[in-house]
Amino acid sequence: MKVAQRTGPKTAGIALHSASSYDLLVWLITLGRSHIFRERMLRPARLKPGESVLDVGCGTGSLAIAAKQQIGPTGSVYGLDASPEMVARAKKKAQKTGAEVVFKQAFAQSLPFPESQFDVVLSTMMLHHLPAQARQELAGEILRVLEPGGRVLVIDFGEPARKRPFLDFLHHRRGHVELKNIIALLTDAGLKIIESGDVGMLGLQFVIAKAQGKDDQVWQTTVSNHDA
Repeated sequence: MKVAQRTGPKTAGIALHSASSYDLLVWLITLGRSHIFRERMLRPARLKPGESVLDVGCGTGSLAIAAKQQIGPTGSVYGLDASPEMVARAKKKAQKTGAEVVFKQAFAQSLPFPESQFDVVLSTMMLHHLPAQARQELAGEILRVLEPGGRVLVIDFGEPARKRPFLDFLHHRRGHVELKNIIALLTDAGLKIIESGDVGMLGLQFVIAKAQGKDDQVWQTTVSNHDA
């Protein structure tokens, strides 16, 4: 897989550019069950019809397209990625499936949207690509673009509880972020942690956090982390 290091005033970290290799890798590591994989990834977000969703670091767009299917025709989904190759493939996928998803090339640390635009922000398997300062900038941007009471779902590889050779290989190649560090990152940005746990596949862990709303009611989820 082609990987490039991008640095500059608006971005820092690793951008993946081989879109076809990325899709092949996902297919391989999910043993051909990528549709189940995407369902599990989205489950903690509990998307609702008509919501507005932003997928930061959308890759080839599969998760954003799955999100659009869940929120229906009255909802809106945007997908952002730093790689033009990923964005181009995502657009082709959306066109092929007829999904109305807007894909843009943009940097995670400088989201091209006004304040309070989205009900939900997704950040899946991309946080480990960013250095510490860039992660902080991303967390601040997520809070900025969330509606009051909006929620963010962050998923990334965690440290495995027991050594598993394949997961160790993934962590070595792609890196990982400890769950406590994701929680601290979002808390420091001003978001309230609602739930965290295991996705149930590939050593992935999730955190759901919420932007402060006018009534400051805690958004709760009844997700079961280990359901099939």
